Amino acid sequence: MLKLSRLLLQSSSRDSLSLKSLVSEATIDLKLLRGLTTQSGISTGKSAAKVFAPYSIYKGKAALSADPLLPMFTKLQSGGYKVERRGSIMLTFWPAIGERKYDWDKRQKFALSATEVGSLISLGSKDSCEFFHDPSMLSSNAGQVRKSLSIKAHADGSGYFVSLSVVNNILKTNDRFVVPVTTAEFAVMRTAFTFALPHLIGWDQYTNQVPHCASKSSPTAAAAALPQLPSSEWDR
Repeated sequence: MLKLSRLLLQSSSRDSLSLKSLVSEATIDLKLLRGLTTQSGISTGKSAAKVFAPYSIYKGKAALSADPLLPMFTKLQSGGYKVERRGSIMLTFWPAIGERKYDWDKRQKFALSATEVGSLISLGSKDSCEFFHDPSMLSSNAGQVRKSLSIKAHADGSGYFVSLSVVNNILKTNDRFVVPVTTAEFAVMRTAFTFALPHLIGWDQYTNQVPHCASKSSPTAAAAALPQLPSSEWDR
């Protein structure tokens, strides 16, 4: 009887130690998970970490990067939210000034609308497209500043030339950037842009029914937590 009692006591002690070990491991795993989600920009507290994730391509004469800009939402008095301004893919070009050196101060931007993104991701290996932007198109200053983005396929189908031309008659400047993009690099852009497209028009919020409200005068904490990228291609 005494031996049986000792065996039961030892078994109980082992089970207790095993349980403590499992709890300890679970606690460590939870702390690790919290650390990883915080580093990846997922909010685990009152605010989320800012995330910067441009896709950049560096070539001999110029560099190109792409950033998604989310839409702005406005709360309706009748309840619910509507898109105040659709998002875009902001393309930024800047010239090279030496080997692996680039002049960020001379950058120029071009904001692709959802429809323009659609044109880009639907390009075939031998297709081309071109877009024109004029901030003063409907005013007396039309034509003073013009931006032209061209995407032309290589003759051998090995990629594309992505070029931006900016003519500013006010500042008397004429800038041109040409970035050769390989098939693999363009495949990354196509996949990333396709993923971002529903977010640009706000359909991700529509399906989730958890809208981020951002009025003209007071953006939400969710919007404020995002990187403060230029809202317009005409902004620095």
